[in-house]
This record gives sequence, structure tokens and C-alpha cells, in this order.
Amino acid sequence: MQLTKNQLISIIEEIRTEIGHEESELNIKEVIFHSKNNMLLIITPDRPDKSAVIGKGGWVVGKLRERLGVENIHVAAYTDIMVKQYRMELAGEKIHEITSKKPFNDSNALNNLMDMLFEKIENLSLFNFSDYLNITESEHHLKNEQNKSHNAVVALSGGVDSSFSLIISAFLGFNPLAVTADPGSIVLPQHFKNNINNLCETLGVDHNYVPLDFSDFINESFEGRFHPCGRCSKMIHQAVIKHAKENDINIVIFGDMLSTGSQSMVYKDDILRINLPAFLGVSKQELQSLTSLFNVKKSNHFGCPLLGEVQKKFPHMRRYSIQRVLRETRAGVLEPGQALDLIWSLCKDLK
Repeated sequence: MQLTKNQLISIIEEIRTEIGHEESELNIKEVIFHSKNNMLLIITPDRPDKSAVIGKGGWVVGKLRERLGVENIHVAAYTDIMVKQYRMELAGEKIHEITSKKPFNDSNALNNLMDMLFEKIENLSLFNFSDYLNITESEHHLKNEQNKSHNAVVALSGGVDSSFSLIISAFLGFNPLAVTADPGSIVLPQHFKNNINNLCETLGVDHNYVPLDFSDFINESFEGRFHPCGRCSKMIHQAVIKHAKENDINIVIFGDMLSTGSQSMVYKDDILRINLPAFLGVSKQELQSLTSLFNVKKSNHFGCPLLGEVQKKFPHMRRYSIQRVLRETRAGVLEPGQALDLIWSLCKDLK
């Protein structure tokens, strides 16, 4: 598709006029057509320019997709790209620093991770994980013979963040051992277990459930002493790291998306902790795009059943849940519309 910036601006102006949007100055920095996926990428200078192209409720960009006959249109702000790229460069410096000083069971997988990171930095706007790993909707089983020993533990909760981490680590050659801390169904409901079991079976990955006694923690949560997410996360992380040490595995991979840049990889107490989505500068859209190929079902609600019950009993706790959503939005992990959906799921039953 041959389309100049000025031609695209003219089409968008026509659409805005047709649907009754007010006149707005349109600024486009770059237009890239990805013929393989029939996808058009529009890069604007900043977020307000991005909003003008998308239009209220996404109406303008939806009409534009119909007009051009493309499968998908992605609009990105160059300022967001710059921030994400800089964070990934910091992550690249950190992995170089750590791997040059510390020995690991198998450096090949870490080298593969570095290669993926730098490939994404070089082609940030068009990088696609499934294309890079040669994963298709009909064929997404591991093609390479895996090593006998596990080189990493992946904390697997059954959500899309940790599922993404397991998929990536498996295809990069970490031969991961998936570990799920299981405090019971009030924290780990059956639909998450279904995701866990199905994904591990599809990937051919070994998996262990680690039972945890959360009785005291749950009782204290129902007394309204604290918001449960922070303490729960800490206890689960400790259990997963302990399991890794017991199995002589010195790399532990989590699905954290907020600890970006140099904080996405930390070496402490002889354990290399990698927050994989944060390390790779991944958005929620990228997570869902890859995990959907493996039939990982995403949740439309924020948090686990325990959090839901605590918030019913103590409505003020929703404030801290919303705060967590806003942190991900501020970090660029969530788009405002995605954040709004999560916040609405937290508040819609309030009377």
C-alpha cells in the first residue's frame, strides 16, 4: 500500500467531517504498512495527536480501517515509543552487566533473550512475538528438543502475564519448570488452574503446585487490616524462589510488568530474578495477542475471589485496587480504555 502522510491526513479529515467531529489539527510522523499482516501503523508525534487520529470512542480509526480495507490499524505516539525504547536499552545494559559477572546453568537461553530484546529495540513499532518465534495459530508446539535439566523456574498464576512469561521462556530454550503457589481456590480459582494445566500440557512443560497455608493471612484480610494484594504477592514470590533453590535452579522468571528498565532483572542471594514482560517492554495488547494463540483465557475482573470478598466487606479497599490499575496505566502498560474497564469492574456493584 502506497500512502503518504498527507494523503492519510486528508482521508482522516474527510472521515472526521463525515461523522461530525470538530475540526482538529492532524500531525502524523510516520506511516508504515506491514503487508504480511495487512496492518497499518500510524506514528504520531505525541499522545494528543494520537487521540485526534483515533477519534472519540475509536470511531475515526474504525472508519479509516474500513475505508482502507486493512485488517488492523495501530496508532502509536512517538513519545511513548521513545520511553519504551529507553527502558529496554536500560534492560539490555543490565543483562550484559549481570551475565558478564555471574555464571548460569545455561547461557544460551539468556543469549536468546538478549537477541530478542535487541531485535525488538531495533524494530519496536513492528515487532511481533509470534512472528519472531515462528508461532502460528495452527502450529505452536515447541519444535526444538529440550534439555533434560531445568534452567529456570517460571512463576505461573494462570493469568496472561505469567502465561506470556512461560511461553517466551519455553521457546527461548530455558526449559522452564513452571511453579504455581496454591493457597486454595479463594486465591487460585479453578479457571486459572484450567489455564495453567492446559498451557503446560500444550508446551510440554513440567509443572509443580506448591501448597501454601494462607489461613492466618485470609482471616486478617477479612478483618480489614490491609489490602491483600501486596502481602499475597510477597508470600507467593518467596515460595517460588524457595522452590527454585530447593531444585538448584538459579533463574526465576515472573510476569511483573511494572519493574521496567534496570529493575526488570535483579541478581540477589544467588538468584537471577527476571520480570520478563517488563524486561521486554510488553504491553497488555502484546500479552493477549500471544497468549490467545495458546487458548489462555483472560479474566475480565481485577484480582482474585479473596480480593473481591474483601472489597465487598470493606468498600474503601477498592481505592487501593484502583491505585494499582493507575500505576500500570501511568507506566504505559495499560491503555486508558483498558484501565477504565478494570476500574468499572471494581466499582460497578457499588450502590
